[in-house]
Amino acid sequence: MDLKEYSADTHTSSEIPSSASSPDGASGPATSSGKWQNFKDSFKPAIESEKLSSKLDTSHLGDPEAQITEIQKINLNSSSSNLHRKLENRHLQMIAIASSIGLGLLIGTGSALSTGGPGAILIAWALTGLAILCTIQAMAELAVTFPISGSFNVYASRFIDPSVGFAVAWNYFFQFLVLLPLELVAGSITVQYWTTSINPDVWVLIFYIIVASINFFGVRAYGEAEFIFSIMKVLAVIGFIIVSIVLVAGGGPNGQHRGSEYWHNPGAFANGFKGVVSVFVTAAFSFGGTELVGLTAAEANQPRKSLPKATKQVFWRILMFYMVSLTLITFLVPHTSQQLMGTSSVDVKASPFVIAITSGGIKGLPSVMNAVILISAISVGSSSVYATSRTLTSLAEQGLAPKICGYIDRAGRPLVAIIITNVFGLISFIAASGKQSEIFSWLMSISALSSIFTWLSICVAHIRFRRGLAVQGRGTDELAFTSQTGVIGSYFGALLNTLVIIAQFWIALFPLGESPNASSFFNSYLGFVVLIVFYVGHKLWRRNWILFIRADQIDVDSGRRETDIEALKEELAEERAILRAKPLYYRVYQYWC
Repeated sequence: MDLKEYSADTHTSSEIPSSASSPDGASGPATSSGKWQNFKDSFKPAIESEKLSSKLDTSHLGDPEAQITEIQKINLNSSSSNLHRKLENRHLQMIAIASSIGLGLLIGTGSALSTGGPGAILIAWALTGLAILCTIQAMAELAVTFPISGSFNVYASRFIDPSVGFAVAWNYFFQFLVLLPLELVAGSITVQYWTTSINPDVWVLIFYIIVASINFFGVRAYGEAEFIFSIMKVLAVIGFIIVSIVLVAGGGPNGQHRGSEYWHNPGAFANGFKGVVSVFVTAAFSFGGTELVGLTAAEANQPRKSLPKATKQVFWRILMFYMVSLTLITFLVPHTSQQLMGTSSVDVKASPFVIAITSGGIKGLPSVMNAVILISAISVGSSSVYATSRTLTSLAEQGLAPKICGYIDRAGRPLVAIIITNVFGLISFIAASGKQSEIFSWLMSISALSSIFTWLSICVAHIRFRRGLAVQGRGTDELAFTSQTGVIGSYFGALLNTLVIIAQFWIALFPLGESPNASSFFNSYLGFVVLIVFYVGHKLWRRNWILFIRADQIDVDSGRRETDIEALKEELAEERAILRAKPLYYRVYQYWC
């Protein structure tokens, strides 16, 4: 049996339902004792993983395991995950459009406005949003073609170089690992808007239990929770936009008509070109997690249909939730406002959304916006556990993390990875220490550039994948979904992300309003140092001295859900013919939505 056939066989076996009513598969009446036994059995190792391990320990490939290359192991294991495909289309739609809307948008934009001014945040968010749009399109093409465990970190390993995939994956892991306690502390600080008489750690404990419970109940519970949280956030942002339009037009209780006044006085830019450059990382942080929909590919019920639709929602998310809301904020909040200078990155009083409503003279609505910030903190905290646990599981499946981290039980939960993530989340109980700002500042420095590294790797992986297809005489006609921005979009995304990394190096060396110092440099650029350490470390560990995989050696087949390429081509041709016969309005809707 060759590598391609083996991958297809194991991938098919991983989709066999594993939820039996008893360990031996026998079924019986639903009694209380039987349900309790099923619950206990659900924590046992997934049956399919035992089969996969036995295959790898024998000679099903015709050669001993030692003769299988590292790239082949990565492709085999990532395409044979035991994660359950329980995320439906509606889950992915809402995960794509609102799941990661949190502190970066609702609070972080305040410091960006203060640092760069209204012109700076619109330039930074527009360019970053355009790069994100191209990146997510590239990721969707890869994820639909290869709906595998680990998603984009595996794409970096198989299309660029395993060392790149190793470095990017661990950076992504640390990014969301740090984000979990940050969001929990943000939730506790948000509650202080209403009361300060209760110890913050009490609220941290409540939010910690909620977040941990969501993920311990499995991927379906995570999908349902994100669906509800995302609907709340969508309605809140739409409500804010409507209220802001009224305030800008002078329809608020105070009757003030601001218009574009703050663009002229105090001005469009706070610190010139350097101020513009300095807010790009904040913009990247606010967009962080947009790629999370790609990580759900291995657990999506119908990735071929749901992922493209979810990807298209990213355009509307960027346009409405970021560009429209931020434009309105620049009309309502001057960049010289002292309220924007929060005491920490989780100070809800520094949220421009709250400041805009308060300055408009509206009572009651600030509490509503703070409630939304609270919901967002819980939502992003839950997403952090999901992203971190799936990334760690994928690393274990690839042999790049301890094997125990890849433990998946019969309910499809990466149990050990979830536990590790939640244990690290206990650091959030420093909320009452008074030192949380300093601690989180250094924790965030580790992952400050992680999103940019991830997006850069996705764009380069897409470029290399297309190059591999071309060199091997294959075409895009065998792909169920192709990026709407094409390879050109990936080149643009890669270029912009590279420029941001270079610009951030300049800001790290010569910080705004400060003289050069080591503390400021590492606080801004430690993430890059961590990436290089992991990259070089993997090179030394694996004795891998290649810079990139040759295009003619790129594996463009392992991990595909549809293994019969000719049958897929015929099916795609029929679908396109049916679409061409539809009315123009229907085709336009399908293209954009």
